[in-house]
Amino acid sequence: MNWLAKINLRIVIERLGAFKSAIFLVTLIILCLYTGYRFGNYYHHFQVSTLTQQKQRLDDLYHQQAEQIKRIHTLEVELAVEQLANQNSQVTLREMLDKHYQLKSELAFYEKVMAPEKELDGLVIDKVKISATLSPNHYNFQVILVQQLLKKRYVKGYIELEIIGSLDNQPSRIKLKEVSTLTKKDLSFSFKYFQVLEGAFTLPEHFTPEKINLSAILTKNKWQKYQKLNKTLPWTLE
Repeated sequence: MNWLAKINLRIVIERLGAFKSAIFLVTLIILCLYTGYRFGNYYHHFQVSTLTQQKQRLDDLYHQQAEQIKRIHTLEVELAVEQLANQNSQVTLREMLDKHYQLKSELAFYEKVMAPEKELDGLVIDKVKISATLSPNHYNFQVILVQQLLKKRYVKGYIELEIIGSLDNQPSRIKLKEVSTLTKKDLSFSFKYFQVLEGAFTLPEHFTPEKINLSAILTKNKWQKYQKLNKTLPWTLE
C-alpha cells in the first residue's frame, strides 16, 4: 500500500485538469459502486440459493421423519396385534392341553375300570394326591382306588400310608397313624367300582419328605383272599 501514499492528488489534478479529474473521480466512484453492487448481488443470489437448498433438504428430512414415525406407529400396532394373538394362542393352547390332560386322565381311569386286561386283576391304586394347607407342615391327602370289572363283588380292606424322608438330616420313615388322628376305620374302603379316601396329617417341623409309600390291603373273607398292593411315589404337591 506504499504506492497509494506516494500519489499526490494535487499533482494529478494539475496534470489532468479539474474537469478531467472530476470525471475520473466520478468514473472511479461509479466503477466501485457497480463492482460492489455486482459482487453483493452475486453474494445475495448465492445466499438465496443456499438457503433454498437447505430449506428443501430440511423439508425432505421432515418428510422422512414423518414417514419413519408413521412406519414406527404401524409396526407398534402390528407388534401389539401379534402379541395379543400370541397370548390368545397360548391361552387356547393351554386350555387344549388342560382339556387333553383331563380327557386322558378320565380315559385312563375308565380304562382301568372297563378294560381289566390292561392292569393286574383286582384292586388298582389309581391316584395319590398330596396338597399343602395354610398351616405349616400340615397337608391333605387323597387316595383313589379302582376295582376292575373282573371282580363282581365289593372289595373291602384298608390303606396304610408311609412318608419316607429325613428327620434332622437322618433317614426316617413316618407312618400316617403317627402324624394323624385318623383311625383304621377312617382308612377302610368297601366299594365295587371306585372309592376316594381323604384325610390330613401334620409332619414334624424338621422332617423333609421325599417319597410316599402307599399300601392297599385287602382283608381275607369269604369272597376275597388276602392281598396287599404297594405303590411308591415321589413327594409332589398339587
